[in-house]
Amino acid sequence: MECATITMLPSKPPLNISEIVSKFAKVCRFRSIGVFYSEHSNHQNPSNSNVSMSEDGSGNKIEETECGGVKVHPQPIEDPCRSNECCDMDIMKLFEIVSTLKLAYVQLQEAHIPYDPEKIKAADELVVAELEALCKTKRMYKEKQLTKVKLDSSRSDVLKAEIEVNEKMLQKLKSQVKAKESEIFCLQQELQDLHLRNAIMAEKIRQQSLKTNNVRVFDLKMFEDSFKAASKSIHDFAKPVISLMKASGWDLDLAANSIEAAVVYSKRCHKKYAFEAYIARRMFHRMSLESYNVDDIMKFDDPFDYLVYKPDSDFAKFCRKKYLLVVHPMMEASFFGNLDQRMFVSSGKNPRTPFYQIFAKMSKWIWILQGFASSIDPKAKIFVVNKGCKFSNISMESVEELSEGTSGNCEEQTSYKVEFMVMPGFRIGDTLLKSQVYVSRMN
Repeated sequence: MECATITMLPSKPPLNISEIVSKFAKVCRFRSIGVFYSEHSNHQNPSNSNVSMSEDGSGNKIEETECGGVKVHPQPIEDPCRSNECCDMDIMKLFEIVSTLKLAYVQLQEAHIPYDPEKIKAADELVVAELEALCKTKRMYKEKQLTKVKLDSSRSDVLKAEIEVNEKMLQKLKSQVKAKESEIFCLQQELQDLHLRNAIMAEKIRQQSLKTNNVRVFDLKMFEDSFKAASKSIHDFAKPVISLMKASGWDLDLAANSIEAAVVYSKRCHKKYAFEAYIARRMFHRMSLESYNVDDIMKFDDPFDYLVYKPDSDFAKFCRKKYLLVVHPMMEASFFGNLDQRMFVSSGKNPRTPFYQIFAKMSKWIWILQGFASSIDPKAKIFVVNKGCKFSNISMESVEELSEGTSGNCEEQTSYKVEFMVMPGFRIGDTLLKSQVYVSRMN
């Protein structure tokens, strides 16, 4: 006779327990054909049917089952925990139940040949018990999956709620930052105006209190303050110019390179000095130091008020001339979308726009410098520094702080070269106001 061997092999975890039960029933029907193939053998050896079970009834230790001369050898299930730890325990238990159920079904078939009511009843109870265990395992599996889904959903909802709260807080903080930045900018502008007003008022007080023999010293001090104010006003005008260039889509790197080519910048943000140098060159272009009265313009805190008061003054003509020289038509068109402001200035008028008002403040201090220099010393001179010359702290001042020891060590000073001049210098008698330059280390 042929022997039917039932072997339990490890397989992938079933996705649906109902499918397992259905497949199991089909297998049992196919196997039953092998059990009832010989009634003669069953009558001769009815006692050969033997099912070995473990003490806990799980069927883990099944040696063999003989049915009508056919030996069935269920193989022990391999422990899946060796590769998949605790998550595979349920699968191993499921296979144990299925294995025991199959054996119980075989025992139920054997009890019919010869017909033994007691064995049939016992086998039937065992089949029912294993089916109930199988259904219980199915329910437990579904409950675990449902719990897991609920837990994941709950965690997802909590995270979404936290993200929404954080995003709202972020937007609130951004708006607060913008408001604070705007407030800081306004306060900085007010502070700068106060400093300039205080400087002018201080000089006026000194002018009234000093004696005649101290007038020359006072003028030099006032000129030094005006020089610093002029340098700062150029820096302040360069800021909106750079901002408008950015907003208009200008390539700032290309623009800086067109102003000062082949410059070695230690930091990318230092390219702002190239724009300041361009503005200074235009403002001091062909400047002749001549003496004239600047008391009128100094009486006005806002130079635009003076332009309104005297629209045909020399200072008003100076502003219009320098504006057309500094602000290129292509630049103005990209900034404002038209040349209306330029046409207004060309017609001899002064446009009341924020951009032109900032330009007028810068023009005021350049105008004052020009008038002061010759008033103090008729032989006053303005001097420039050429690109590529060695840096000297006698007549030059770096716009960026140099390495420690540079100011007092001559060898250290010669290790720097001038890339370009930002602000020209002045020589008034024995007093020297250093020119401001941007430098880099010499190779």
